[in-house]
Order: sequence, then structure tokens, then C-alpha cells
Amino acid sequence: MTTAPARPVHGTTTAPEAASTTDPAYDPATALPYAPPYQSYVYAYPHKTAYRELADRPPLRELWAGESQHALSLYLHIPFCEVRCGFCNLFTRIGGPDGLTTAYLDALDRQAGAVRAALDEDARFALAAFGGGTPTYLSAAELERLCDIAEHRMGADLRAVPLSVEASPATATADRLAVLAERGTTRLSLGVQSFVDAEARSAVRPQKRADVEAALGRIRDAGFPVLNIDLIYGIDGQTEASWLHSLDAALVWQPEELYLYPLYVRPLTGLARRGEAESPAQWDARRLALYRAGRDHLLAQGYQQVSMRMFRRAAAPQAGVSEYACQTDGMVGLGCGARSYTSRLHYSFDYAVDATEVRRIIDDYVATESFDRAVVGRAMTPAEARRRHLVQSLLQAEGLSLAEYRARFGSTPAEDFPAELAEFGARGWLADDAGAALRLSPEGLAHSDAVGPMLFSPEVRTLMAEYEAK
Repeated sequence: MTTAPARPVHGTTTAPEAASTTDPAYDPATALPYAPPYQSYVYAYPHKTAYRELADRPPLRELWAGESQHALSLYLHIPFCEVRCGFCNLFTRIGGPDGLTTAYLDALDRQAGAVRAALDEDARFALAAFGGGTPTYLSAAELERLCDIAEHRMGADLRAVPLSVEASPATATADRLAVLAERGTTRLSLGVQSFVDAEARSAVRPQKRADVEAALGRIRDAGFPVLNIDLIYGIDGQTEASWLHSLDAALVWQPEELYLYPLYVRPLTGLARRGEAESPAQWDARRLALYRAGRDHLLAQGYQQVSMRMFRRAAAPQAGVSEYACQTDGMVGLGCGARSYTSRLHYSFDYAVDATEVRRIIDDYVATESFDRAVVGRAMTPAEARRRHLVQSLLQAEGLSLAEYRARFGSTPAEDFPAELAEFGARGWLADDAGAALRLSPEGLAHSDAVGPMLFSPEVRTLMAEYEAK
């Protein structure tokens, strides 16, 4: 039995905890109940903790029958890292016995064959990504094989569509980067988190700034059209001055994109085992202040805000033009931590954070011979499709096109979500000059990690609350 961490766990997959006696009960600006700004990072809806084992294990061929397949997204998941950062709750394991990555790629190849057979002959991919974990944990030769699986097994033309790959400073070696550049990678995303060594240690990310700078040099030498740098704010000991110092260190490399992530402390992660004197309200206030400082700094430096997290340098090349629309088009995920989306079902494999459970799931995946059925998932009802469209659109700075929503659903967001939008408006989170779009105000964007969870359906909230972290 583990002891609960002294620091309250933010961004968990369960319902937000009630405010403590030291937290504000109400937002003084609106007199509405206090809404913690950092409830959960919503990058997909519904959340994977709302998935459950599918009793009927439907065949993939049936799931994809009749689905639009002209502009699919392809995602390949590599669940390996050289270290686990203290804040990380991704599905990944640290290292592995000899032969495990080869066995994993063998299983990935088997899965690709089964999935491709379930798709239409003329299915086409408009977007591709390798994520993890750390895809560049693989050797250069293994990365070649990963690209072969995407191209020769799945039929994705990696040189013709945007391809994004995640990397860490330690694994961004010249030979690996050369493979990725030659195979068509248009966007290389480097997880730096902080250019301050003491902050990296505080986040349990053992790296030196000199090594980060060397990796960035190799990435620029490799010639990727888009460099993205990930940074984190809210680290213990981080001040506004040190945060802006990290931003300026990143800006030296003129990255085409920057992602600014708030620190979350989630169950079963390294930081969750640490104590912290800061109250939830104090930590919320500190992160909001750092977010605003970082946002304003990047806007002043000529970057455009795409979402709460993403900033793109004005006039910088993008990773490529794609027809894919996350609100409507399907996604094919390969690997034991990947999700797949059809219009009727979102599905994946089991999910865990605990090291023992992660190893078990990877071992089960590697031993699987047949991948022609969905194992874990969540059916998408028309009502949930509306919520997903709203969530995926509203959390972007450009907002939701009212015309596109009406064309798809025959209604308006105000008709479908009157209570939620009324509350967002009362809190000052909606722009009042959006015209043909429904957009968040600057303050609404700052509270994206509250807006998203507040749009979850009661059914999804219940499933997430019932999920037992492992």
C-alpha cells in the first residue's frame, strides 16, 4: 500500500478534488465557483481512461467498413525511453532486455499487416507521426525498419505527407537524425523542458544544457523544415526570470514551433512521490503567471499562438499541408500505446503507468499473433461526436467554424451545449468578436485545461472516475 503524496495530484484522470480550506471557494472576478485552471490536458476526447474492454472484440474490417479513408492519420507508438522523467505518465518502459525492440517491431509489423488488410484498397494517409515513449530510442537501423513498416506495410508516402517525430537530447544522434531526414521527416520535436540544469534535476530529468545545445545543433544540421522545442513551466524552484531564461535559450535556435506545457503531477509518477508545501491554489496561480509571462514573451518575439500550448513563429515554414481534420477524419494507431479512431468507435490496447504493468502490456503485445480485432475502446454516439468536435475545435485559437458545425450536425453549439457555453461566457472565457466562429478569449485559452474537462459528458466523467490507475 502506497502513501498518498503530500502535494495534491493535479490533472488526474478522476474527477477534480474538492477545494481545500486554503483554496478560494469562488472566483472573485465572477462570483462563480472556483474552477482550477489545470484540471487535465485534453488532446483527445474521450479520454483513454474512459475506454473499457470490448466484450465482442469487433473485427477491424467491420469497424472500418464504410468509413471515409481518403485522408487518414497514421501514428506509430514506440514505448521505450532511456529514462523516465519525474512528471511523465506516458505509456513507456525504461530500456529493455536484448531483443525486445526487435520483437516489438516484429509485432508492429504483424499489426500493420492486419490493419492494412482491414482498410480499403485505396485508403490514403494524409499525415503521419512517430511518438512514444521516445521513437529515437530505436537505433538508426531500427528507425529504417519503422519507416519501412509505415511505407511498405501501411502504404503511407512519408516523403509526400507531413511526418512528425519526437526525440530526446540523448537519443538525437547524427545517425538517427540522418535516417529520419532522408525518410521524409518534416517536423522534429525535441523534449527539452528546461535549459536550467537545476530545474531539469528538480523535474527528475537528468540532462545537461550542454548536451541539449549539442542535440539542437545536430538537429539543425540535419535540415528538418520544422524544429519544435517542448518546455515546461511550474517546476519547483522555477521563477519568472528562470522561465524567461529558458525561453530565450530556446529562441536562440529560432524554432519554428514552441510548446509550453504546464507541469502536472499525476499518480504513479516520480514527482507524485514527493511532498510539496505549495497549496493547489498557490500552484495554480504560479503556473498561470508563468504561462502569461511566456505567452507574452513569445508574442513579442513574433510568434503566433495556435493553442494554449502551441506557438508558431510568424512566416516560418509549417511541417506540410495536410487534408487531415482531427474533428472528422479517422486515425490509425499502431503499437501497444496507440489509439485508433473511426466515426463509431475509438479503440486501443490496455493502458498503464506503473512500470510492472507497462512491462506486462508490452510483453502481451509482443506475444500477440493476431491483431485483427479491437480489444479496448469506447463507442462514439452522435452526442459524443458533437462534444468531440467542440472540444477539438474550441481549444484551438482559431476556434470552431459555426458553418462547419451546422453542416455536420444540423444545429449550433449554443443549441447543443447551452449550459456549458453560458458558464464559459460568464467567466469571460469566450471571445465576443468571433463572428462566424466560436472562439476562446485570451483568458479562455489560458484556462483550456479547465474548458476541456468541463465539456466531458456525464457518462465519460463516470467512467474516468471509476478507472483504477495502474
